[in-house]
Amino acid sequence: MDTPPKIWLSSPHMGGEEQLYVQQAFDTNWIAPLGPNVTAFEDDLKKLSGANASLALSAGTAAIHIAMDLLNVGPGDLVLVQSFTFCGSANPVVYRGAEPIFIDSEEETWNMDPVALQQAIDHLTAAGKKDRIKAIIPVHLYGMPAKMDEIMAIAEAAGVPIVEDAAESLGSTYKGRFTGTMGWMGVYSFNGNKIITTSGGGALISNDTKAIEAAFHLATQARDEAPHYQHSKVGYNYRMSNVLAGIGRGQLEVLTQRVAQRRANFERYKSYFAAHFNGHSPIAFQPELDGHFSNRWLSCILVEPQQNGLNRETIRLAMEAENIECRPLWKPMHMQPVFQQAAFYTREGLVKDPDGVLSVAGQLFEKGLCLPSGTNMTEQDWERITHCLDGVLAKVSAIG
Repeated sequence: MDTPPKIWLSSPHMGGEEQLYVQQAFDTNWIAPLGPNVTAFEDDLKKLSGANASLALSAGTAAIHIAMDLLNVGPGDLVLVQSFTFCGSANPVVYRGAEPIFIDSEEETWNMDPVALQQAIDHLTAAGKKDRIKAIIPVHLYGMPAKMDEIMAIAEAAGVPIVEDAAESLGSTYKGRFTGTMGWMGVYSFNGNKIITTSGGGALISNDTKAIEAAFHLATQARDEAPHYQHSKVGYNYRMSNVLAGIGRGQLEVLTQRVAQRRANFERYKSYFAAHFNGHSPIAFQPELDGHFSNRWLSCILVEPQQNGLNRETIRLAMEAENIECRPLWKPMHMQPVFQQAAFYTREGLVKDPDGVLSVAGQLFEKGLCLPSGTNMTEQDWERITHCLDGVLAKVSAIG
């Protein structure tokens, strides 16, 4: 029997105009980094977000790395990072020789818990480490904005700048403001699985135009003004190419449509599970609070384990057997082997939680599953997904 084609978790979806911009790059021989597409893409990002300045880069991780450099983060310094996230949020802190301090999530948005953040700052202050805290990195996970009013108030009181990891949330808003525009700097990702893509890429945005100018200098190997190559400090080769920026220009033209499609995917899953569970359901979805507008990059569920065998893995493995990609939610950074020595704070204060049993983030990982969420899924794809889910639910119902 032939294996059915793969249904991906979130595959690239071209809008149609990307090839035009890429062809322009070829026709004009703007194949090297920088060029008209890069400039236009940055201008489009500014217009979209409302930020004063933007910088197209090679990856979202590179953007965070440059932000850490601009803040002079270095050995002996501390950066407070959301634990429930992808490693790209935390690794740049280590690149700079600093120490990530991980903060638990709250249950309503799944993002950085302001109470746990305050616990960390209070504890570090009491330990005489307040001056070593150089930045706070909240994440807008799966497109859902974090509780930015509370987080920003805490950061302002502590005098610590915020770098928003908005890698997954392009098109999301918090109380009418685009994610990435509320902190000192914001970071976007255009990796191949994001809501729009440049194949690989990212961006920094900020209202601090001088900081973006400094970031540009760092991202282009920190070359000094001279007819020859001269460098007074170490820089990075982090600029986006003109070819990939052309893809980004075409993708931005369909962002509003992609957000609507992702949100429609989410509602379709909600309707499906609501129809199968009359009354109490073991399936929960990532909430969307008043003032929070998520792009619903990925449709994510929490599966409360049942005695009949229904759990996160029951669904994931059944989908895998049908060549349908699902993925557990992010494994929190404080549970990762590479960060096993890092400090981690919950609402209860500093804790050791390598198994995730004491934290909201750990429980989200244990129960959470990302379902196929691509905007290019066909009705046939949906039929395969729901047929697989039907089989899982029928089997566990028979056992129950």
